[in-house]
Amino acid sequence: MKKEDKTNVMRVLDGKKIAYESHSYEADPTLSGAEIAGILGEDTEKVFKTLVTQGKSGSYYVFVVPVEAELDLKKAAKAAGEKSVSMIKQKELLPLTGYVHGGCSPIGMKKQFKTFIHETAPSYEKVFVSAGKVGCQIELAPDELMKVSGAVVADIV
Repeated sequence: MKKEDKTNVMRVLDGKKIAYESHSYEADPTLSGAEIAGILGEDTEKVFKTLVTQGKSGSYYVFVVPVEAELDLKKAAKAAGEKSVSMIKQKELLPLTGYVHGGCSPIGMKKQFKTFIHETAPSYEKVFVSAGKVGCQIELAPDELMKVSGAVVADIV
């Protein structure tokens, strides 16, 4: 990628000297996670989506799950130590995280929120997450993703 194509996610990873590979495709916000995995030529289990929730306490939490999986809100609440969590409204995403729907990444949000990643992630050599904009994914080692995002492994689907 040319220097001007770098996303905030890539700048964070570069700054921390974390190896990654970026993958671009035509930016289409209607694409499903499974369709993006197909474009990347990868199994859907290795491609992760980033979901932002708010707990009953008012705190925000980030959950990183395989694109075809559904976040189990009860398991998510238990992992976060909350009575309950609910998905934030789409219009709240950009002001809260700095990312738009379909381009949300667990790396480089405006504020670092407690982050959880699905328990299958560490079993892969590399995983994919959004690079911070629609049409761009990054591929990196799950331990590096966990280190830079502060994510802890949890049973959340």
